[in-house]
Amino acid sequence: MKSNSARLRRLTIFFSATLGCAICSCGNVTKGPFDGTWKLDLNQSSFSPEPFVFSVSNGMYDCDSCVPKIHIKADGNEQALTSHSKYTIAAKEVDSHTIRVVTRTDGKTVYEQVATASKDGRTLEVERNDFPLAGGKPKVTKYEYERLGDALANANSTSGSWRMREVNVSENGRLVTLENIGSELAASSPLGISWKARYDGKDFPVNGSYSTDSVSLRKINDREVVATYKQGGNVARIDDMTVSADGNTLTTRSRSVQSGRSTIYVQTRQ
Repeated sequence: MKSNSARLRRLTIFFSATLGCAICSCGNVTKGPFDGTWKLDLNQSSFSPEPFVFSVSNGMYDCDSCVPKIHIKADGNEQALTSHSKYTIAAKEVDSHTIRVVTRTDGKTVYEQVATASKDGRTLEVERNDFPLAGGKPKVTKYEYERLGDALANANSTSGSWRMREVNVSENGRLVTLENIGSELAASSPLGISWKARYDGKDFPVNGSYSTDSVSLRKINDREVVATYKQGGNVARIDDMTVSADGNTLTTRSRSVQSGRSTIYVQTRQ
C-alpha cells in the first residue's frame, strides 16, 4: 500500500509538471517576423521625385498632377470632383500667396490643406489634415517643397511645379500594428484603419479607409508579403512589405497604380 501511494504521488507530480509546461508553451506562442507595432522613420524613407503641378489663376484652380486632374472655380464652393464621383472639392484663394483646398464626401471632411508660398516664391509649405473615417484626431502632415522652373505669371505664387523636400507626419499617422493569426495577417492603426486577410490572393474588406475598400495578400516567403489594395474593384496601390533579417525593420515599397508614384516607407519595430 505504501509503495502504491508513493507511486501515485510521483505520477501526480509528473503529470502536474507536464501540464504546467504545456500551459506555459501555449501562452508563449512564437511570433512571426511581421508581428508587432511598427513606426514610420521619415529619415530613412524616400518619396517619389515626381513633381506636383497645380495653379490658381483667373479665378480657377487646376491640378495637373492630380488623379483625376482637377479644374474647378477657386471660389471656395464645393464642386463635384468628377461627374461620377461621390467626392466634392472646394478651393479658395486666401491671398496672393496662400490657397486652401477641402475635399468632402457624404457630409464628412476627408482632408483639408493650406498651401503657402514663401516671399521669394521658391519654397512652398503645405499643412494637410486627414480626418479619419471613424472619427478622432486627424493625421497632420506638413510638407516643404522647392520650386522647379520659373514662377507662373499672373497667378497665385503657390502656382507652378514643386518637388517635395521634407515631410513630417503626426504620431497617429506613423504607427501600424501587424499580427499573424493562423493563416491570416491582421493590420490596425490609430487612425481606425484595419483589415484581416488570408494569404490566398482573395479580396478582404478594409475598414476605416477613404482610399481603399479591399486588400489581398500574396506571401513570397516568411519575411516578404505583397498587399494589393483596391477601391471599387480597381487596383489602387500595391505594397511589397519586407522584414529585415534582424527583424527590426519593415520596408514597404509602395506604388500607386493611379498616379504611378512610388514611395519607400521604412518602419522600425517598437
